Amino acid sequence: MKITKATIRQMRIPLKVPFRTSFGLTEAKDFSIVELEDDAGNKGYGECSPFFRPWYNEETTLGALVVLKHFIIPSLFQLDFDSPENFHDQTDWIRKNRMARSSVDCALWELYSKELGIPEWKALGGTKTEVETGVSLGIEDTPDKLLKTIEKYMAQGYRRVKCKIKPGYDINYIRAVRKEFPEIMLMVDANSAYSLKDIDLFREIDQYNLLMIEQPLACDDIVDHRHLQQAIKTPICLDESILDVEDARKAIELGSCKIINIKVSRVGGLTEARRIQKYASEHGVYVWSGGMQDQGTARSHNIAAATLPGYKYPNDIPASDRYFAVDTAVPSTPIDNHGMIKVPQKVGTGYEPNWEVIDKYTVDKWEFTKDSF
Repeated sequence: MKITKATIRQMRIPLKVPFRTSFGLTEAKDFSIVELEDDAGNKGYGECSPFFRPWYNEETTLGALVVLKHFIIPSLFQLDFDSPENFHDQTDWIRKNRMARSSVDCALWELYSKELGIPEWKALGGTKTEVETGVSLGIEDTPDKLLKTIEKYMAQGYRRVKCKIKPGYDINYIRAVRKEFPEIMLMVDANSAYSLKDIDLFREIDQYNLLMIEQPLACDDIVDHRHLQQAIKTPICLDESILDVEDARKAIELGSCKIINIKVSRVGGLTEARRIQKYASEHGVYVWSGGMQDQGTARSHNIAAATLPGYKYPNDIPASDRYFAVDTAVPSTPIDNHGMIKVPQKVGTGYEPNWEVIDKYTVDKWEFTKDSF
């Protein structure tokens, strides 16, 4: 693969409605889009997804830009590599900064699939022609407001509901949802808001037949999650704790979880996402694709990842109008009445940049060639 040009666009797009989690309120998505061009004129795109503040992990929008501009992008012109995996391994000297790395890794996978003349999901080894999706809901002021929100999204075809929780906004909400919707596929996401002192709460949650509890304890923990999983029946799903396939191996060996949420951006891109999926599948642990309130650029790569074997549960890959009034990719991504998204059959991701939106919401822009360094 010979990269001849790289472009970074810093973006900011408002959410239609603010989204509240245990770590704060998000009103707009700050992110970057990476465009890579090869010597044949093919282009690939990736989305760099850290929040503006370092509250999900250590990365931030502005910090990721520094890593991209001064370390990752220069490596594209300095290293010899023939595949995205090869570039991923040659740049493993970069510690963490996985969301920055993911944007380039994903762009390379789209380029690679275009060079092969096949869809990206086929280049990855995917097998599905449609992927199942769920909806992730922020913390509401009252259980009644949450019930109304769930009703709205169930009417749109979503089959699985994920409710964000935090202390004081948990058991009463879960109880109310289960009473109103006894049959829905329901899960909760704590974003590390609890500790082992809350075991009794989680034992109480056991009675509500949840699909899973996502990341209840510390963001970097696998030991305490093991103790919690042993104490409750509801499957624990790890998110923030799993950064690569080695983290997955350790968590699975310890019995710290029964499910893994693979966020392509969190683990450093499609290369590592595929490795985690393969290891988990070989050891009886199922996975699903999470998201970062993604715009269309990232959503396209999440769809490709979710076609891989072992992605058992509905994914956090919502329709393109879930969070935003505009999208950086076309065509739009609808879900059908069964909560499914059709996988594009075109070469590459199957989506194209929506330049009208991208140009309107670009905050800054940088272009690089081999002569830039």
